[in-house]
Amino acid sequence: MARIEKRTRELASESEMREAIELVLERAEDGEIQWVDVREDLTSGQWGRLIERGLLEDGEAGFALADRDAIEAGLESPDDDGASGGSSVEIPDSEGASWSIYDKGAAVVTLLFFVGYSYGPVRSVVGEAMDVVLGPLQDLLPLYAVIMIIATLTGLYSTLLRANLMDMDRMAAYQQRMKDIQERRKEAKERGDEAAMDAIQEEQMEAMGDQLGMFKEQFRPMVWIMVLTIPAFLWMYWKIGFRGAEGQPGLDLQPIVLPIAGEVAWTDTLFIMPTWIIWYFLCSMAFTQIIQKGLNISMSPSTS
Repeated sequence: MARIEKRTRELASESEMREAIELVLERAEDGEIQWVDVREDLTSGQWGRLIERGLLEDGEAGFALADRDAIEAGLESPDDDGASGGSSVEIPDSEGASWSIYDKGAAVVTLLFFVGYSYGPVRSVVGEAMDVVLGPLQDLLPLYAVIMIIATLTGLYSTLLRANLMDMDRMAAYQQRMKDIQERRKEAKERGDEAAMDAIQEEQMEAMGDQLGMFKEQFRPMVWIMVLTIPAFLWMYWKIGFRGAEGQPGLDLQPIVLPIAGEVAWTDTLFIMPTWIIWYFLCSMAFTQIIQKGLNISMSPSTS
């Protein structure tokens, strides 16, 4: 298979993976091999990449070589100038790339919290629970200050969660690989190399999985951020009122002065949103930038 040969050539461009492929070929009896046969000489990461790239597939007693002849040909044939030999950008292994049961549980809880925006009883339960913590703060400070504190806290844990749960090296590799494919496709088109165009097109289709990988990397920290943020947001919703819902009686909603808009009430609509939501987003964006700069944390993957 040409595909197996190409994948072998891509992996063999790394010396440690070339040695891993050669070892598997040497120890595969009747075309099959088990992890116990090579675990003393290979890392789990190398073994996983052989399976991920399709050189090993399910066999009867373990894993079978996808195509011994193609694998051997891939080891023997030198890589050319990169026009059709596949991207040289490797996606680094990452144990945290897959979602754990806790991540999935957080996603379910997030969906339940979302019900609170349209279902009053859920909003009331969450609002009353959060009021145990935020209520005393509201008694001491004006509403604009309370929202500023909430925005600062959400900006802090959002930054820390994204920095710790999102693998920036992996994200950069995803982006660099797609960029590399696009550049090679452009060069092949300019010189009229139809064979290279077909090979790159096939590689581009295979790389579509990278888009799913990028989405998973980006959305995983967002789930945890929403689990912590939505309750605070529902508390403000429950306390102040929104979409016709009445706020809590006795709450002192003094007007606030905003740039351009001037003095406005908290429940007035500005740019299709109530004032309190706009104030929260303004504070959140400002304090998040300050926190990222202060902690020297970059939220954009570097492809340099």
